[in-house]
Amino acid sequence: MGRGMNRYQPKRRGISWLILRLALVFSVLALVIVSLVATSASTANKMMSVEKKEMLNIPSNILPSYSATNFDSFDGQTNLSGWFFKTDNPISTVILVHDTGANRMQFDVDTVDIIEDLLNAKYNVFLFDLRNSGESEGTISGYGYLEWQDVIGAIEHVRKISVTTNVILYGIGTGCSASLIALDKLPVSGDYDEDVSSSFQDLPFDRSYVIGVILDSPAKDSDDYIRPLVRAQSSIGWLTQYTVPYAIRISAGESQSYNLSSIISRLQIPVCILYGDMDTFIGADKIAQIVEERERLNPSTTSSKIFSDAGYTESYNSDAPGYRKAILDFLTVHFQ
Repeated sequence: MGRGMNRYQPKRRGISWLILRLALVFSVLALVIVSLVATSASTANKMMSVEKKEMLNIPSNILPSYSATNFDSFDGQTNLSGWFFKTDNPISTVILVHDTGANRMQFDVDTVDIIEDLLNAKYNVFLFDLRNSGESEGTISGYGYLEWQDVIGAIEHVRKISVTTNVILYGIGTGCSASLIALDKLPVSGDYDEDVSSSFQDLPFDRSYVIGVILDSPAKDSDDYIRPLVRAQSSIGWLTQYTVPYAIRISAGESQSYNLSSIISRLQIPVCILYGDMDTFIGADKIAQIVEERERLNPSTTSSKIFSDAGYTESYNSDAPGYRKAILDFLTVHFQ
């Protein structure tokens, strides 16, 4: 009997050793996953806690006449601050949506030149601070995943204070993402079925209220504004660049990223795309692909200009006259 028991002992030992090894492997994997989740959450929290860029003290004699105004974001919880510039017999109202880490004066005092250009061309101008920017409320930024609500709030507010019957969105950097997500979420005319949430059904306008879009440094995907920052800030950014955007989306209440390139291609309104040939943040080659696809599908309603020696959102600083002319030419061709 003793000899029979010994016959099976090595096999049992082998099985026990295998189980031990598997348990060790799974324990290590669990530790790695927990560590990755914790690191991603910590990085996301740090990135969303962007320090506000305070407003410059610009002398009143430099700015065109404006009305200071406040309004609520579409979330109904965040009060936002802005300036409304109006002209006589306006064609439309241009709403500037700034980049994360900036404020309503995206190009500091040089923004005044763009305001004056638009006013002289007979367009009202609405500048406002997104949440956690300038003089607006809020303590976190969402790289477009929260700010789309601010864009819808701005459109609704402009509809109340402007005599124009439509608006043109002008997004810069993550302002492109916020603007495009807002457009994607707005129902099309008459599309108020059960799939449209009641909050959108209560809006007094739909997607048709936006008649044009100007995009400075648009990305192919909404996560593309986050990944380069993660790679630059973390030693394991090569890995967490895929998990941190997800953590930010979850914090913002968004379950998925947005294919911005697809949204741009599908828009049935005039689109102007501006970018620098030295953009390594988003990638000038990727923006060129967006332009190519847009021109293939909507050649008659697409304008674009690439600026030499300009990086991410640096096109205006690289060639201010050319940048301003590109915008005015776009407006003249499609809206005058």
